[in-house]
Amino acid sequence: MKTDKELKKEFKLEASKSPEKYYAVNALKKEGFHRTQCSHCKKFFWSTHDRTVCGDAECIKGVTLFSNNPKRIPMTYIEVWEKYKEHFTKLGYTSINRYPVIAKWNPTTDFTIASIAAFQPYVVSGEVEPPAKKLVIPQFCLRFGDIDNVGITGSHCTGFVMIGQHAFVNPSEWNQEQFFMDIYNYVTKIVGLSKDELVLHEDAWAGGGNFGPCMEFFSNGIELFNQVYMMFEHSDEGDRELKIKVLDMGLGMERIAWFSQGTATLYDAVFPTVIEYLKESTQVEFNQELFRKFAPYASLLNIDEVEDINKAWDSVAEKVGISVETLKNKILPMTAIYSVAEHSRSLLFAIADGGLPSNVGGFYNLRVIFRRMMNFIDKYDWSTKIDIKKILRMHAQFLEPVFPELQNAVNEVYEILDYEKKKYYESRERANNIIKNIISKNDSITNDKLVELYDSNGVNPEELSVEAKKQGLKIIVPDNFYKLVAEKHENDALKAVDTIKTQTKKEKQYDVTGLKTEALYFDHYDLIDFKSVVLKIIHDIAENNYKVILDKTAFYPTSGGQLHDLGTLNKSKVLDVFKQGIVIIHVLENVDFHEGQIVHGRIELDRRIQLAQHHTATHILNGAAKRVLGNHIWQAGASKTLEKARLDITHYENLSKEQITEIEDVANKVVRENLPVYKSFMKRNVAESKYGFRIYQGGAVPGKDLRIVEIIGFDVEACGGTHLDITGDVGQIKILRSSKLQDGIVRIEFTAGLAAEKTIHDKETSLEDVAKILNCSPKQVPGRVEELFQKWKKIVKKNSTEKFELTSTIESDYTEEKLLNKTASMLNTQPENVIKTIERFLREINDKQK
Repeated sequence: MKTDKELKKEFKLEASKSPEKYYAVNALKKEGFHRTQCSHCKKFFWSTHDRTVCGDAECIKGVTLFSNNPKRIPMTYIEVWEKYKEHFTKLGYTSINRYPVIAKWNPTTDFTIASIAAFQPYVVSGEVEPPAKKLVIPQFCLRFGDIDNVGITGSHCTGFVMIGQHAFVNPSEWNQEQFFMDIYNYVTKIVGLSKDELVLHEDAWAGGGNFGPCMEFFSNGIELFNQVYMMFEHSDEGDRELKIKVLDMGLGMERIAWFSQGTATLYDAVFPTVIEYLKESTQVEFNQELFRKFAPYASLLNIDEVEDINKAWDSVAEKVGISVETLKNKILPMTAIYSVAEHSRSLLFAIADGGLPSNVGGFYNLRVIFRRMMNFIDKYDWSTKIDIKKILRMHAQFLEPVFPELQNAVNEVYEILDYEKKKYYESRERANNIIKNIISKNDSITNDKLVELYDSNGVNPEELSVEAKKQGLKIIVPDNFYKLVAEKHENDALKAVDTIKTQTKKEKQYDVTGLKTEALYFDHYDLIDFKSVVLKIIHDIAENNYKVILDKTAFYPTSGGQLHDLGTLNKSKVLDVFKQGIVIIHVLENVDFHEGQIVHGRIELDRRIQLAQHHTATHILNGAAKRVLGNHIWQAGASKTLEKARLDITHYENLSKEQITEIEDVANKVVRENLPVYKSFMKRNVAESKYGFRIYQGGAVPGKDLRIVEIIGFDVEACGGTHLDITGDVGQIKILRSSKLQDGIVRIEFTAGLAAEKTIHDKETSLEDVAKILNCSPKQVPGRVEELFQKWKKIVKKNSTEKFELTSTIESDYTEEKLLNKTASMLNTQPENVIKTIERFLREINDKQK
């Protein structure tokens, strides 16, 4: 099988030989364009006038954005979308709202990185119907490959709105010439770009085995967007036309605003209110004339495209007509302003949509851009001059006409960033000590060491370089430093995945070709008796058991963090149940039936009810945590066993006792309200449209049909587990403990129903048992334990020879549960371990005094 890179290369060559087959040649010629090959990069391109090079900045050596064009129509950032939407809806396209930038529905990525990504993988593959056959969307996207360029080049962003023009149609409805003209007319008639300013590049695209031609739109040295025509699929048997052809055009809303306004940088057009506030607050000198001279050459400082950034700065300074030192002193404070504006907006969208800065996975990038922003604020001493919450509010107000949902998120986003800010300054304190230690030892610092110091200890490489210089040492900070940090995390993540793959035992696969099992447990959790036909019996000699496949079953297989059911098929015990694709496999020690026979299945009711109680309680607690802690709460994992359950949620700090109590109270209130729990199957696109993307609490769910579990007015999730019909049947919910599992993830362990009753009873019993051991009343336990602890320290730790005796009669006026919790806290242990700890103390004291 060819790689996507090989596919693209081969198809691009083929398309260049027959452009009339793959590009909108008729439309191009009608508009007066003619085809040329670039003398520099050898790409084929189309333009209306004679030229030897294409439209890429590298080939024309800079950008000419500020050419005088009286036909260009000035548009505010918001007007770019509004006029785009108006233009395309008149042409029969449907306008839809953006998808979250945190891609919970997509198992392949953390972030939405392009407008087409909103429809991957299920719509693009044809598995799920699109929201409309032809549509437009203002999709906010995040990409972190250019962090080091943000602010410097005048055009790079980590977050941006990709306005999509998309079509998902069968071959008979495919009209490539019309798709081309739809966007071409927008650019020339709505934006007002002259056709003479346009240079259109022929290119190709390949991804996931699909491929097709691509047309790139350039103007004045800047790529505005490209239009991808996903038309073919590749396989070992040969290439063939896709059953559903896909148009993928992603236009940068930021770049169109920049073009139409002709501002010095993209940031001035995109963040006008925030930039103005930051200029006034910081009093940074902004030389408009200098920026006008600098802006056309700023793209030449792209760290990813220059071999020597210092030479690049020399070259730009020469073109501008001032020294490098003067240029940097004038330009860099303003680029810091631009970076603060850009990074704060990206964080607003990301956190509002459910992302949290952390040290784990792709979300580390959110921490990187926050700390880069804070580094600029500290470097220029702006911490008392600018208000981050005000910046967030200004972004939300400016964007409200297109993204009104951001207004409600500002307070919570600020709360999370304020916590990040505290961690940032804590890490800086530690970093300062590390910097002193490094300099005192005169250690050699490589790029890898710089990345490690930043990643593990928060050491700012620029601060390290400045402090080293004071001591006569030289530490060079790479200009692509943040890219190196991001790459380290990507590589670490890939290594972790490889390790898991290596360590994970590969599940044995059974031949179930042509078989399918109908699941009966979705509608009624209390369906425990059923009859079914035996489709296949596999005698697994290696495991000394039998694998039985039925045409339908009420047995729940282990999945979604929930344990499997137990029971019988006829008189044979079912030991385990698991899924293999669309087949449910029952594991039995013996069988008293044969293939084709009808068998009677019976499930252990008590086990089923307890598991259903724990699963429904998981949904209730998740909803309760969201109400108490905020909208950033998402389920990050869960497990439901007979004894207890756990829920992992996205949260930035440990839960306080007050928060745990409040979550538990809210959860039990929902139980007492006896709300109905509705379970139904829906088409994926229908469920997303009705409930939004919060249905993906357990992560990405495969398939075109989703099972939706809804606790009316409280919680809605896509879930395949067994659930009760009303919340009242959950019984009591009891939170056992909470702990921080990893950065950004908090674990809540709890019991529900009969298990919760047992938990409370066990605690009460334990307190009675503790009282008996200490020869006192339950209310005297804390006083006796304190006395025991002090005497243990004297006798065991300090070798005192005093006589051991417990005499305390101090009583505590608490409930039994609080008494036990207080006792556990005094002993620095969990309630269930109190007796073991006391017995250990008594045993060690006894051993000492023998």
